[in-house]
Amino acid sequence: QVQLVESGGGLVQVGGSLRLSCAASGSILSFNAMGWYRQAPGKQRELVAGITTGGTTIYADSVKGRFTISRDNAKNTVYLQMNSLKPEDTAIYYCNVGSYGYSSGSKYYAPGSLWGQGTQVTVSS
Repeated sequence: QVQLVESGGGLVQVGGSLRLSCAASGSILSFNAMGWYRQAPGKQRELVAGITTGGTTIYADSVKGRFTISRDNAKNTVYLQMNSLKPEDTAIYYCNVGSYGYSSGSKYYAPGSLWGQGTQVTVSS
């Protein structure tokens, strides 16, 4: 059973940057897609970004232009570069193995059952 371990979270000021990493204990090449979710206190977990094996990406509207997801298949690691951070980005960020596809002309990312333990991101104003 592959395990996912997130790292890179922390406390940052508004406008700052962080890079999250999600390291898998095994190869990620067999995974159709991987993604980052976040959950703020009192809110539902939401998709932040997803990436396929081939590098196709999907982003939540709230992070487009600020966040970049990438993957290094040789290192079995997925990254989330977060720039221009805002207080509303404060949440626990989770890595996920899921699937990617198209429905009615729109692309989607569907989460699977494999999750990391999460890493806290706090943006202070």
